[in-house]
Formats: sequence, C-alpha cells, structure tokens
Amino acid sequence: MGERGKAGWVQAYIEQLRTQRKLSPHTLDAYRRDLAELAALSGETGWTALTQADVRRYAARLHGKELEPRSIARKLSSWRGFFDWLAGQTALAANPAQGVRAPKRAKTLPKALSVDDAVRLVSTPAHAHAAGGPDAALEPAALCNQAMFELLYSSGLRVSELVGLDVQYSKDALGWLEQGNADVTVLGKGNKRRTVPVGQAAMAALAAWLKVRPAPADGSAALFTGARGTRVSARVVQLRLKAHGVATGAPSGVHPHMLRHSFASHVLQSSGDLRAVQDMLGHATIASTQVYTALDFQHLAQVYDQAHPRAKVK
Repeated sequence: MGERGKAGWVQAYIEQLRTQRKLSPHTLDAYRRDLAELAALSGETGWTALTQADVRRYAARLHGKELEPRSIARKLSSWRGFFDWLAGQTALAANPAQGVRAPKRAKTLPKALSVDDAVRLVSTPAHAHAAGGPDAALEPAALCNQAMFELLYSSGLRVSELVGLDVQYSKDALGWLEQGNADVTVLGKGNKRRTVPVGQAAMAALAAWLKVRPAPADGSAALFTGARGTRVSARVVQLRLKAHGVATGAPSGVHPHMLRHSFASHVLQSSGDLRAVQDMLGHATIASTQVYTALDFQHLAQVYDQAHPRAKVK
C-alpha cells in the first residue's frame, strides 16, 4: 500500500472529504472516529488485505458490545465510502464493506393497556370528568367520542378505518356499520375489505350517538362527524382520545393504535386463537400478528409471578 501506511491513507481520505466535498468539521470528526475504530479492529492487517468476512466479523463484534444497530450501520457506511475511494488509489480488488449489513434492530413490542385500564378508558363517559359531573347530560360531541373509543377497542380498527365509516352501506362507501348484524365492514391496507364484529357496549354507544348525530354538513353519510359537521379526521380522533386519557388518569400517551393493540392482546389472552385475531386485524400474514403472542406471554408471566408460591425467592 505504499509508504503512507493505514493512518496515512485515512488522513488522505479525510483531507479529500474536507477539500472536495466540503464536509463540516463535525462530519469529518465522525468519519475519522469510524475509520480509527476500523483500524483498531483490523490491527496489523493492511487495508487492501481486508475481506468481506473480516468486516462482517468486525460488525458482529461491535454488536456484541451492545452498540446500537443504527450506529453500526453508520460505521459501515463510513467504511464503504473509504474503500470506494481507496479503490481508485490502490490495487484494492473489491470493497470489503460492500454487502455487509448491520444487525436488525430488535422489534419493540407494541404498547397495550391492561384489561382494566382499557375498559375504564372507553367506558368512562366524557362528562364524568367535566364540571357537570357524572349525572350531567351528555353533549353530542361526548357521545360521539364515546362511540368512537368503544368501537376502536371493541373491533381493533385502525383510526383510518374508523373515520372512513358510513352509517350504512352504499356502493361508494369505504366502510359502513351494519346495526342489524352488529358488525362493521372496513377497507384496510392493500384495499382489502374485512368485516369485524362489534361488541354490545360499543353498539350501545353507537346507538346513543346515532340518536343525536346531526346530518353531515358536507352531504356525506359519515358515521362520525366533527364540530363543523364534516367527517371527523384521524388527527381529531387522536387528540380527543389523548385528552380523554389524561382526564381519566389512563397511562400516558394513549392513542388509537394502542386500543388496537389492546384489542388484539386481550382477545388473544382469552381465546388463544391467533388466526382469528389475524383476520379481525386484517393482517396479510400471520407473522404480523405473532407479536401479540409476546404480549400474551408477558401477561401470563405477570400472573405467574403474582400467583405462584414458588415464583419468587423470598
């Protein structure tokens, strides 16, 4: 590799980035640190002698030190850029960092409410925390909110599916409510329709809302309408649910998808039927639904820890 040595080639590359690409001092420092780490990992092995297997081993070593996958991906990107440049300066046969990928980030489990928290959240009327107290008459907006929240939890709908519902079937409807069958038909991801049952509590909340629901100002058949008489938006549902969660003392950060996760987890806990949950959620593959088995196991582990006399060492 000539008389420059490994450090010399790195310095030449950094200088090229500084003068030709005009990178900031902060970015140059990041490149310098990443390449210094590669030099330390590769030891006495010259740059042109490194192989893809070497670089893959270095990435695995970084992962073993619990470095975040995102940070490893950034380092690999720095290394690829360096070797691409080096190929134009030396007899480097191939970029040893090309094709090496960072480890995948561990999937975080979706956040779900406990059964008690979920039921308390959706069953507490909006007026119960207002100045009028629990005996005050419900305003139409409060009835609308309760119907939306009950339906999200009852049927595991996405918020986009919820706001797309009409009061009844029509050929142009994205989704609709069937009161006689106690179910809703929605248009999910991939333009796939599915029909999901609606529980008694949600049907009662829907019936109460439909008694006071004004005719939509936009001439649509929207099931849920906002203050202006037009179809309620997903953002409005998010804000209303968040405010209701704060007012009722629910766990922080309640959002519509959390009710969908709670629905899936609680149905799975009770039934153990993963395929049925998949169908009700509208997942294209069972793999998307299997994440809830981890939530179910967490629940079982908590029950075990609380109930089994030998679960914990005294």
